[in-house]
Amino acid sequence: MNKRTFPASELIINNDGSCFHLHLKPEQLADRVILVGDPARVDTVAAHFDSKECEVSSREFHTITGTYKGKRITVQSHGIGCDNIDIVVNELDTLANIDYQTREERDEHRTLTMVRIGTCGGLQPFTPTGSFIASVKSIGFDGLLNFYAGRNVVCDIDMERAFCEHMQWDPIKGAPYVSIADEELINQIAQDDMVRGYTVSCGGFYGPQGRILRADLADPQQNEKIEAFEYEGMKVCNFEMESSAVAGLASILGHRAMTCCMVIANRYTTEMNTEYKNSIDTLIEKVLNRI
Repeated sequence: MNKRTFPASELIINNDGSCFHLHLKPEQLADRVILVGDPARVDTVAAHFDSKECEVSSREFHTITGTYKGKRITVQSHGIGCDNIDIVVNELDTLANIDYQTREERDEHRTLTMVRIGTCGGLQPFTPTGSFIASVKSIGFDGLLNFYAGRNVVCDIDMERAFCEHMQWDPIKGAPYVSIADEELINQIAQDDMVRGYTVSCGGFYGPQGRILRADLADPQQNEKIEAFEYEGMKVCNFEMESSAVAGLASILGHRAMTCCMVIANRYTTEMNTEYKNSIDTLIEKVLNRI
């Protein structure tokens, strides 16, 4: 089988041999990757490392690769939103699976293990602030995966239909998709001390998550309907903005991925913890020890 070759307009390589946005070189990427939204959180994660071998920053993309208890790990920030996940996951995949010298696919596929550590809004009475939630499946409101040919293979189509019917979904919003996290990785990371459930990944922080400021919502009952949705004995536990793209795009590209988040706001009880940065370190340590 002929290997694909990628032209300069598609695979953009900087003059120093790094990928376009992340400015990371192939040899700087570990097989285990922790994804975080906030560039400053990269330092928080890397503070646990026993050693650091490289650090790279470009825009909102901050990377440190080092060693933790004998495991080589890359921690990578991605900023906010599924559009940034499209950049980060694709570029990490090119570093792993394309020869930057020849621009050809490598003979052997290299599988990355990616765990996103984030914050979220809880949607159920059993997800108070401080809870850790592992996203078993993620409902993407962003539409990103709909641009990829493999989306039907990696998504739960039956759950998509059930969700749209329950929500009386207006097609003007675009088609939601349901991506599936790697089951083995979920068991490895979540174990018995994280809530497992569904997650809605929103295309924004305010209106798409049902927040009302000065602009009214197209569907004022959206959050109540989401909270009531149940499928195969599991409910939607939280809102965040990246897990659907992380799980879905990683799966299309042949990688293992999942998201776990700490609840910093509970929309059901209207609670908010603005001092969450002092307590998310517990979740970081769990992931570092289990990845």
